[in-house]
Amino acid sequence: MASTQTVRMNKAFTPAVSAVRLRLLRAALVVFGLIFLVGLYPLMNAWWPAGWRWSPNQTEYEQMIVGVYGTLGVFLILASRNPLRHRSLIWFTVWSSLVHAAIMIAQAMNMPKEHGHLFGDIPALLLVAAVLGGLMPRRSSADSDDSAYSWQF
Repeated sequence: MASTQTVRMNKAFTPAVSAVRLRLLRAALVVFGLIFLVGLYPLMNAWWPAGWRWSPNQTEYEQMIVGVYGTLGVFLILASRNPLRHRSLIWFTVWSSLVHAAIMIAQAMNMPKEHGHLFGDIPALLLVAAVLGGLMPRRSSADSDDSAYSWQF
């Protein structure tokens, strides 16, 4: 038997609303994927280093971040074709962005010359988590053949 909250949620997400949310999710995956793939390096090195680059500059660290996020960007773009088949990748992006932002908040707060990150990459990571997490469809275990993939957050 469905709870009142579940019934309310199901009524709020009609098939038309769900289709719009899925289209928006696909677009967000492409946009964030492209930013991760080709936008991160210019943000760190040319456009806004104070909000995206830690001091002292460490090229090895920056290359690693660009490589990891570039790779994630490729897979987010691929996931945009069928987001429902790539839930774990999308949820990984959401949760890893939140964890990354939380760690960076603590570090930036303790280092006055790094306060620019509070207005640069930290809000960007929180935006990625909020948009992707907010657009991800929820499903109950009844909708899933494998209950291990039906976690709802």
